[in-house]
Amino acid sequence: MKKPSIPTFLSSFPDSGTLRFQAFDLLATLVAVVRTNGCVVFANAALEDALGTSRRTIEGSQLPECFTEPHILKHALEGAGSNEFAALRYDAWLRRLNHEPMPVHVVVAQTDTPGEAIVEMLPLEQQAKQDREERLIDQAQANKELIRNLAHEIKNPLGGIRGAAQLLQMEIGKDLTEYTQVIIHEADRLQSLVDRLLAPHRRPHLVGDVNIHEVCERVRSLILVEFPKGLRVVRDYDTSIPEFRGDREQLIQAVLNIAHNAAQELAQHITAGNATITFRTRVARQITFGKKRYRLALELHVIDNGPGVPDSIKDRIFYPLVSGREGGSGLGLTLAQTFVQQHHGLIECESRPGHTDFKLLIPLP
Repeated sequence: MKKPSIPTFLSSFPDSGTLRFQAFDLLATLVAVVRTNGCVVFANAALEDALGTSRRTIEGSQLPECFTEPHILKHALEGAGSNEFAALRYDAWLRRLNHEPMPVHVVVAQTDTPGEAIVEMLPLEQQAKQDREERLIDQAQANKELIRNLAHEIKNPLGGIRGAAQLLQMEIGKDLTEYTQVIIHEADRLQSLVDRLLAPHRRPHLVGDVNIHEVCERVRSLILVEFPKGLRVVRDYDTSIPEFRGDREQLIQAVLNIAHNAAQELAQHITAGNATITFRTRVARQITFGKKRYRLALELHVIDNGPGVPDSIKDRIFYPLVSGREGGSGLGLTLAQTFVQQHHGLIECESRPGHTDFKLLIPLP
């Protein structure tokens, strides 16, 4: 079947560039302002990116012809023009230059100007991604409050338990001290765990200029010191990425937690000598995450060729105390997400056997 192509566009509509539509360029969703006869008055930057063609070319064209079923939008615009409804929603396929059609949810709404309508197109994949990101952000905030409250509740009794064990040790015979030593040792272990839980909330956010490749190189050297044989750490850097303001030590810790988890999951591959971790940096443009749209953002991928995240914990890997490895504390990814979110960013994960990709997104100036 022949792939549908973007229709031939007409000359630019005379209203293009009008100042009253400029705010639409700040939106992540695809927006067009059209006459009720289908002629485009204005197309925002997101629609321009999605269609793969310039705004000047889009404006003045027939928007219905950009859909695989143009008659649906034509009927909707006719209904808006005759005041049959204030808004109409339906799902459709949007044609794109040199790409497969994109599934979108279309919202057609009247404006205050007679004979004019706004057509908003929400990519269904993007909507699902935004929903997932919102869940991650809400989850991280809930984790933060849970960890802080739980750690404080544990901290005070621990001091009393340890102190009581020390006093008891002074009163009993040497043959029983091994029992009090167990209590003291376990109390110290729990105290260390509590300190790690509270660390992100105690330490001030020290902001300075950060070069993400210096962060990656520091983590790379630390990983290779611990795993000197059987592990290859690959650099795939975009050296044009600018410096940004952030807490260098927090970002080192975040990337180290992810890379260290990956190295531990690669144990069998390390033994076989074919373990690989890749640090990949890229610039993302016109990207939306955390309910906000950014002109530029850093994408740092930490990719490994390990067995992948178990299906049983895929949706919970950023929860505190959730670990897919025996003996793991389940804090590394939680703390990494906390540190990145303190930079207004987000960590996402895609995993399948043989390929796990943790993607750190951080806004750039």
